[in-house]
Amino acid sequence: MKVYLRDGVVFEAGSGRTLLDEARAAGVVLNYSCRTGRCGVCRVRVTSGETLALKSEIDLSDADREAGSILTCCRAAASDVSLDAESLDALKGITIRTLPARISAIDKLSTDIVRVRLRLPPNAKFDFVPGQYVDVIGREGIRRSYSMANAPEEGGIELHIRHVDEGTMSAYWFNDAKVNDLLRIEGPLGTFFFRRPETLEDRDILFLATGTGIAPLRAMLVRLAQRELFFEKNRVHLFWGGRTPEDFYWSPTATNNRLIYRSVISRPGGDRSAAPTYVQHVAATTLSNLSRAVVYACGSELMVSSAREHLVKRGLDPAFYYYEAFVSSMELVEGAT
Repeated sequence: MKVYLRDGVVFEAGSGRTLLDEARAAGVVLNYSCRTGRCGVCRVRVTSGETLALKSEIDLSDADREAGSILTCCRAAASDVSLDAESLDALKGITIRTLPARISAIDKLSTDIVRVRLRLPPNAKFDFVPGQYVDVIGREGIRRSYSMANAPEEGGIELHIRHVDEGTMSAYWFNDAKVNDLLRIEGPLGTFFFRRPETLEDRDILFLATGTGIAPLRAMLVRLAQRELFFEKNRVHLFWGGRTPEDFYWSPTATNNRLIYRSVISRPGGDRSAAPTYVQHVAATTLSNLSRAVVYACGSELMVSSAREHLVKRGLDPAFYYYEAFVSSMELVEGAT
């Protein structure tokens, strides 16, 4: 069976593996993130052919199903299939590898966030695009996913990790981890990256984060700061949401002082009786024209879903909404992607 993409790319697929896995085996990169049916990043519309569900498509709404959408991480081909999707050429040459990594530094950024820096073997080839994530494989094979907070040119791998109550990996990071500990990583993973620069001549660029969702956005901003052209021709905004002032553990303007930055505290003064202020609502009402904007959002499932809804209502073209959702299950994530 064959899978046809709208850009003319074709790859073979069987009924025993997901469309996403078959694409990867063929060297074709499709949008994805969690690979569990939870985040919805791999959502795509089937324009012809039949598919078979191999696992539950948790993120699909009834409206999605009626529109013919599926999640490629959950479905296999049951016939020749045409998908309303394109291969991501920017990631085509990047190889996913499993490598040893040692902790080179571990620093506490706030009461519940640590920054971990990892170094790879000197001869290891590890190419990635700012915005991607890695799986860290710890003791007894425990695996957790974390967004990389650095651009490749900064060297090594930087992770921002939030504490999770009763989290096995969190207990390691916050209680036991030491410089020079040996771990393994698999990556780079995910398709959250800064894209389509040729369309950005007159567009606002909006970055939206909650908590450690700032990590992949920091990586993108570091890369953009090296391309001053974007800060000269485009207005670049960052809205970062947190619960307390301590949650803003990094200075975004350190990348470039032309960045238009606003922090949003959900409950100013800690008043739990007051209605919370959500970062996505602030972003949606602050910018007067979203019809020419490109949005990159990273954080909780609730935030990225709500942000898309509010921003589209305010005029954003949904085709220019890119996101990474931190799934809530501890089995999938602890403090990051």
